Amino acid sequence: MNKIIFISIFSLVFLSASYYVFIRGYQAMPNIYWLKLTYSILFWTLSASFIVSRFTGTESLMALHFFTTWVGVFWMVASLYFFLIVLSIDLIRLVNHFAHFLPLQGSPQAQLLKYITLSISVFVVSGLIIYGNYNARHAQIVHLNLKINKTTAKYKHLRIAMASDIHLGTIVNARYLGWMTENMNSFYPDIIMIPGDILDEELTPILKYNIGKPLKELKAPLGIWAVPGNHEHIGNFSQTSKYLNSLNINLLVDTSVFIDSSFYLVGRDDKDASRFSGKKRASLDVLMENIDTSKPIILLDHQPFALSESQRVGVDLQLSGHTHNGQFWPFNYITNSIFEKSWGYLKKGMTHFYVSSGYGTWGPPVRIGNRPEIVIIDIDFLK
Repeated sequence: MNKIIFISIFSLVFLSASYYVFIRGYQAMPNIYWLKLTYSILFWTLSASFIVSRFTGTESLMALHFFTTWVGVFWMVASLYFFLIVLSIDLIRLVNHFAHFLPLQGSPQAQLLKYITLSISVFVVSGLIIYGNYNARHAQIVHLNLKINKTTAKYKHLRIAMASDIHLGTIVNARYLGWMTENMNSFYPDIIMIPGDILDEELTPILKYNIGKPLKELKAPLGIWAVPGNHEHIGNFSQTSKYLNSLNINLLVDTSVFIDSSFYLVGRDDKDASRFSGKKRASLDVLMENIDTSKPIILLDHQPFALSESQRVGVDLQLSGHTHNGQFWPFNYITNSIFEKSWGYLKKGMTHFYVSSGYGTWGPPVRIGNRPEIVIIDIDFLK
């Protein structure tokens, strides 16, 4: 039901914006019947692709699912930027209504301006998508050096390799995942942490083709640890858990472990878990009840809300993701307004926070205005 509601709302908004873009594009084209007919058929076929893909994730329709997904996600980005361009043009036309700086409507100069504007718009949007796709496929390595003023039984130094929001599935495939595992392993981390959204919500292609197989190549003496994100719950959480366990990933769901008798790793269920399971996640106070706060405490929490709560209970380092730092401009302004920290490092009191922009992408394999990343965190224990 949650999936149907989401798709319904998304479809309504997306198709409304698409209709606005369609009308403006139709008006800008030369008045040639076959050209406008071709434009209309192509536009609405592309616009329907992503919506169709949400209902074709079964084994019998897998070929259609892959095709409509790939076409649909790229068109989704194109639609966003066409919408922004058309909206900007209409705002200019509104100003022109009072200032009269554009050629007169219906004049040859005005018609030429329409064709030029249409051509430039297509060129700009195509360029953004090509750049954004290249950007999304070339993750950066971020290094972070931290000091925690606590002792451990065995470690003066700890190296963590972290990647969030992989969104493994139809778009983020095994080949791209292989690059991540090779790079993580090349830094010889003591422990690997993945704070949620490892898989996308469509499990059928993941299981059918075992897309997550490269994750089994991750190597760290203290293990690979993860928490659920909202997308683990959007899909079949029971199947997701089993699949991740088969890849040697330890999934922490509202629990904690004392790693090598040296430091605590606390894993929270996702903030939105109750929307899918009906079960509210445990509070951070409950999770911390039996933890010795004199020892280092690392928290994995997919969504970086209520950071002051982690500071209050004595967490030393919190690792999160979820935001994708907006994934493509201008959505980063929205995530910046929602979250205290939408991307990057923050220190509150003695608590360190890092919110990753993620390794993969949701929907379009496009990033504009930010980079995907693997984060290498070197911790020195001082006390």
